[in-house]
Amino acid sequence: MPLKITEVKTILTAPAGIRLVVVKVLTDQPGLYGLGCATFTQRARVVQTAVDEYLRPFLLGKNPLDIEDIWQSAFVSSYWRNGPVLNNALSGVDMALWDILGKVAGVPVYQLLGGKCRTAVDTYRHASGSDFQEVEDQVRGFLQAGYRHVRAQVAIPGMGTYGSGETTGAGDVPENRRTEIWEPRPYVRAIPRLFEHLRNQLGDEVELIHDVHERVPPTLAMGLAKDLEQLRLFYLEDPFSPEDASYFSQLRQQTSTPLAMGELFNNPHEWMPLVSGRLIDFIRVHISQIGGLTPARKMTAMCELFGVRTAWHGPGDVSPVGHAANIHLDLAVPNFGIQEAHAFNQAEQDVFPGCPELRDGYYHVNDRPGLGIDLDETLAAKFPITGAPPFDMFWGNYRRADGTIVKP
Repeated sequence: MPLKITEVKTILTAPAGIRLVVVKVLTDQPGLYGLGCATFTQRARVVQTAVDEYLRPFLLGKNPLDIEDIWQSAFVSSYWRNGPVLNNALSGVDMALWDILGKVAGVPVYQLLGGKCRTAVDTYRHASGSDFQEVEDQVRGFLQAGYRHVRAQVAIPGMGTYGSGETTGAGDVPENRRTEIWEPRPYVRAIPRLFEHLRNQLGDEVELIHDVHERVPPTLAMGLAKDLEQLRLFYLEDPFSPEDASYFSQLRQQTSTPLAMGELFNNPHEWMPLVSGRLIDFIRVHISQIGGLTPARKMTAMCELFGVRTAWHGPGDVSPVGHAANIHLDLAVPNFGIQEAHAFNQAEQDVFPGCPELRDGYYHVNDRPGLGIDLDETLAAKFPITGAPPFDMFWGNYRRADGTIVKP
């Protein structure tokens, strides 16, 4: 008799103070279940509703090993598709089905994807500070810990700056009206000076990354990429917003700075032209945001043919289950580039037994069948998510000095 899905449910938890969404798919075989990441931290409860109220009744009774058919049918089941809420909901189910398949086959998921191309996954960490020296000190700390790649961000005086922890909003203003000021020109003047300082102090051995985070007009982003060319970045991340992606054809003609893009992508039509046109060097999507492992492995295969390497999104708002899925794919694909790393705190490790391990700058997963990670639901319940943390508010309140909204 074929296996059947008997239950689908979401677990919301925040062991590191960041809202995580995990989907658990149970089967009629006692003890056989799978876990998947559906973390859209800014809209966690909306994803929960999509899973519990819509995908669950659609999936009950189906064979969990029919991964491709379930993905295709669930993808169109809402008629409208390719949005972040439904893609994340679908990802939670999809990763859980791959986890189940690995457990049934008795092998890790990376084996199902073709087997290892490498023994461990090279990673990068985030260095930031209020000034150049503080950033340099953080980079040195990561180098001493065994990392070879570091992303560097610095505060811009008087501005709320992504990646540095600086804020400008008045504390007595309600969060939904607490404006953070952002001006692009001081930023594009400061960043080349930061990387010139780092190269002078640290030399060429460290691979440096910078995240523009889509916050500047396209012409300024192109100028920044050219100014950074002589400083030999590993890559420049998200220089344009998804709405401005057509500028990549111009940028590619003007600079040899390696380019990474994709954190906000949901739809294949956003990334396919950039890959087929050889306009980027690294694809950097949030895997749950595009619908899970099933579409991510297809994306990876297309990227390989066009010389584009992977650099999956991997901060704290990817659950440990999502990180495990990232790493299994990283291990199995020939065009792996780099993996953004998150150091799990003790609470995360306790809630998610089998968390990937960071050692000497590399991620390692265990060789247990499936994704190799579990979830302690009783302990997860001791870290409930909050209703509306500040990061729900500030993305919509970054503004120019004249009040104009800035795209994150």
